[in-house]
Amino acid sequence: METTSFISATVLLILVTDPLGNIPLFVGLLRQVDPARRRRIIIREVFLAYSLLLFFLFFGQRVLDVMHLSETSLGIAGGVILFLISLKMIFPHPEGAFAHQVKGEPFLVPLAIPFIAGPSAIATVLLMVSRDPDRIVEWIGALTVAMLVSAVVLGFAEKIAEFLGEQVTMAFERLMGLILTAIAIEMLLGGIQAFVLQIRNAPPL
Repeated sequence: METTSFISATVLLILVTDPLGNIPLFVGLLRQVDPARRRRIIIREVFLAYSLLLFFLFFGQRVLDVMHLSETSLGIAGGVILFLISLKMIFPHPEGAFAHQVKGEPFLVPLAIPFIAGPSAIATVLLMVSRDPDRIVEWIGALTVAMLVSAVVLGFAEKIAEFLGEQVTMAFERLMGLILTAIAIEMLLGGIQAFVLQIRNAPPL
């Protein structure tokens, strides 16, 4: 993660926000909403998720300092969270998208949080800004591109779902889950390596 480029950061953020995997969730939850309002709701929810992640980009380091959390612990925690999220992508819940049904028009929860700006996305932006705070302009750009991708994909969620079909959508979801698993393991191993080095370099008691 120390040599993360703009492109790799953008791809990682797209993976953790998972717009393709959110298609059945959004379609199911917005089915009861007036079709004329669906895209407005999607744009609003993506904007709310974007605002939350921007908050953690700008103030995440202060949050970590207040809570006395180190970059090493954040890397390990982020790897674990990404791993758990990727497992859910590879082995989806049998109840599928309808396990999170809400009444009326959804607002903030669960579309913006946690479907888009979930724990994995928050941990990712925190890790990026904590390791390379001087590149925050790049991270804002990467986050902006990822959110635009989510807005476009989710805005055409129904058409994409109809075009691809359930099987193809599920195959893409599991493929992204497999890629995210590898990223999570890499992040976890990096955190463990940093922790071992800290122990070796620590002064004797």
